[in-house]
Amino acid sequence: MWKKGIVLLTVGALFISTALSAAAVEKQEEKKQSVKLELPVKSAILMEQKTGKILYTENAEEKMPPASVTKIMTLLLVMEEIESGNLKYTDKVTCTAHASSMGGTQIWLEVGEQMSVDDLIKATAVNSANDASVALGEHVSGSEETFVDLMNRRANQLGMNNTTFKNATGLDADGHLTTAHDIAIMSRELLKHRDITKYSTIWMDTLRGGKTGLTNTNKLVRFYEGCTGLKTGTTDGAGHCVSASAKRGNMELIAVVMGAKTGDDRFGAARKLLDYGFANCTAFQENPDDITLSPQKISGGITSEVIPRIEKKFQYVLCGDEQSYKPKRKIIYRKHLQAPIKEGTIIGSVQYTLNE
Repeated sequence: MWKKGIVLLTVGALFISTALSAAAVEKQEEKKQSVKLELPVKSAILMEQKTGKILYTENAEEKMPPASVTKIMTLLLVMEEIESGNLKYTDKVTCTAHASSMGGTQIWLEVGEQMSVDDLIKATAVNSANDASVALGEHVSGSEETFVDLMNRRANQLGMNNTTFKNATGLDADGHLTTAHDIAIMSRELLKHRDITKYSTIWMDTLRGGKTGLTNTNKLVRFYEGCTGLKTGTTDGAGHCVSASAKRGNMELIAVVMGAKTGDDRFGAARKLLDYGFANCTAFQENPDDITLSPQKISGGITSEVIPRIEKKFQYVLCGDEQSYKPKRKIIYRKHLQAPIKEGTIIGSVQYTLNE
């Protein structure tokens, strides 16, 4: 058995590329599961957040209603708008009649009531408020309909090939479907925005100067060590669902379960998945600063050498027997470098192998 990972050396600029796409690496690395977890759910998946490596899967490609786990995409688009500078946490959002009319879980927004983006994110992430979720979507795109179009375009960009959104809330709707795998993908993307955990880890809080109480629908936030979120969902059509994230040491995991009959089944399955990952896998990573790169000779240029640099750390998840081996590193440079060599030009690679 052997595995190899490659990162590329470039000149001058902080730039890095992987040799294979994430999907290709995932297929190469995923081995036939030797363990069958007894999970009282219709589908499940366990993914390592940093690398996207799948550690466990069970009917993870089966399309199902996701309930309020849908709001992960709503929150992702809002966080991306904030990061791009188009939206601020302090911006005021005015509630429309449409947002106010949402059923299910809500914070009872009134038509014309104004609330900050910060408070609406909190209401969506902690309390799973449907009116808050729609208010945010309308503020970003003008209407829930156009926001849902944006949700579907972003899902397509992320490779969520089995997902179709019909609303921004997750309320049951004909054709509103996704998979555990696709939920893990969008959960991983949302967790790249680290500010989201400031909301998803809140257990209890208030809005409107203490008049409206919030309690997190995700019990793991309080009762599971290292839990960082992320989102629950419950409807008649979907059953009980959750995308649960947790971090211990330098390992970050995402456990998605769908179609549980009860809330206890949902949280018990997520806990079992996370426990399995933390008990059987470890994360290996190496920072560029820990790697010595020598200047490389260049001919035909104004200078006689170029300086290689690496941008990102190398990361890999070791599971089972793989943990008996330490990845080995080898640096390979291109030979006979000729000017001109521009900033960002690839001049070599750092190759990692496991068990030869």
